[in-house]
Amino acid sequence: MPVSVRDVAAHAGVSVSTVSRALRGVEGIAMGTRKRVQEAAELLGYSASPSASRLATGRTRTVAVVVPQLSKWFFAEVIAAAGRVLAREAYDMLLVELATPDLRRAFFGGARLRGRSDGAIVLALQLRDDEMEALVRQAQVIALVGSERPEASSVSVEDREGGRSATRHLVNLGHERIAFIGIRDEPGATLGGVPPAERLQGYRAALAEARLPEDPALVLDVENSVASGAAAAAALLTLAEPPTAVFAASDEIAFGVLKTLRGAGLRVPEDMSVVGYDNHELADAVSLTTMDHDVSRQGALAAEALVAALAGGEPRGGRIEPRLVVRGSTAPPRRLRAGLP
Repeated sequence: MPVSVRDVAAHAGVSVSTVSRALRGVEGIAMGTRKRVQEAAELLGYSASPSASRLATGRTRTVAVVVPQLSKWFFAEVIAAAGRVLAREAYDMLLVELATPDLRRAFFGGARLRGRSDGAIVLALQLRDDEMEALVRQAQVIALVGSERPEASSVSVEDREGGRSATRHLVNLGHERIAFIGIRDEPGATLGGVPPAERLQGYRAALAEARLPEDPALVLDVENSVASGAAAAAALLTLAEPPTAVFAASDEIAFGVLKTLRGAGLRVPEDMSVVGYDNHELADAVSLTTMDHDVSRQGALAAEALVAALAGGEPRGGRIEPRLVVRGSTAPPRRLRAGLP
């Protein structure tokens, strides 16, 4: 027979209304009484109806997660990690995908979250002032992943340093012609563009430190996909002097590069070295050297910051330092292995 609120009241020696108020967190209940009620509820295995609690407090106990693309590995990993934290804190999750500029305009132009969520985790979208104001008008507490605003909690990656570390690894191996395949930031695109731009800045900084000239022909911007990475690698191979190494701004692009190189009969890393960015779950399977920026931790930190803010805390930020994961896709260029100057 299921345990009722009356059973808890009888066990704790209080009224039914006191049990209801104590378990909903309503103010005005003495700490000793609240603790006694909670202990009785736990002992008897009683839990209050979530819908009743929501109606009483005016809180939805739901967090929206706003994402450019649900199908991408990066976003799926962030969402999964955030979801584990939210579930632990008894929050439900509402997923919102803004895969096109039209969807983005409609979402921020309406009031889709009003009354449906208490806060929002926004992934990889550089919010304009009007978009941020639209969320605030809907009474949303905000946490950002991949961007920063002073009025919101945020989790960001030191992507410029990550780009520099990836390129410096190739420079230290002796490579001088290093290509960079970045993620295109098209006007009106859902992805904001800050992380890809910072990775390019890191690439340029590492070349400058090594006093290596930047060849514009070796810098390409493509869509973030395997197919685009493959096409970019094919274009690099047509150059009069192809690069000896490639730094791709994502592992998906790097997978495409590997596909083209191997299809052309070139060996990796003997004929060309490749570095990716993300530490995708398949990176180890293809022995890809890459930059790990702790994708799951980004989601967990954002959810923890949002939950804390919903409980009355101040917005807080976190920054993650990428780390180089060396695998089998990088080695000194062939001329050095052959002992040539």
